[in-house]
Amino acid sequence: LVDKVDTLITIPNDRLLQVVEKKTSMVDAFRIVDDVLRQGVQGISDLITVPGLINLDFADVKTIMTNAGSALMGIGHGSGESRAADAARQAIMSPLLEQSIDGARGVLFTITGGPDLTLFEVNEAAEIIHAAADPEANIIFGAVIDERMGGEVKISVIATAFEQARAIRRLEGPMYKRQAPSVEQRVAPAVAVAPAPMTQPHPKAEETKKYAADDLEVPSFLRRR
Repeated sequence: LVDKVDTLITIPNDRLLQVVEKKTSMVDAFRIVDDVLRQGVQGISDLITVPGLINLDFADVKTIMTNAGSALMGIGHGSGESRAADAARQAIMSPLLEQSIDGARGVLFTITGGPDLTLFEVNEAAEIIHAAADPEANIIFGAVIDERMGGEVKISVIATAFEQARAIRRLEGPMYKRQAPSVEQRVAPAVAVAPAPMTQPHPKAEETKKYAADDLEVPSFLRRR
């Protein structure tokens, strides 16, 4: 069946033991599972067909669920002051989930509440679900106002693309890296070379003779005698 569908949501039968009482019949136990699936499908369809605060279209659903492989689905309910946060935590930690949504790279969730549903509550629920999924997950959500909810909030979560997350983690895992040898750069010490002192050129020694003033009138050939 996995090869024939884009997304396959399964609920293991042994998970029913955690949500039903010992005296619950098999028929009633499976009816509980069917109701969970119904609520999940209805939550998605309401996002498309029922006008809400934040509307989605079928293209958004296809983005998350096309070729997504196995998927998980959880539903949470909350009431009181922290109703949205409680519903979000219950949805991602539902005992019917085979595993947590940790690592899911595609998440589609819807939050349904009464007219008193606040934007802060929607954002709070979105942050809780985002923290539980893959850091790079594509998360699409919508908000629906249903006057029949009263003071209760319901959140439906569908998480997909676990295989993509595992494949990416394998690619990003530690790989063998060839380490270049360390080369120590040796620099010859600088040698200070002082400029040689400049010396004044010595003129050629010329034989000079001092003559008396009277000798200047004597011819030179006679003075050398």
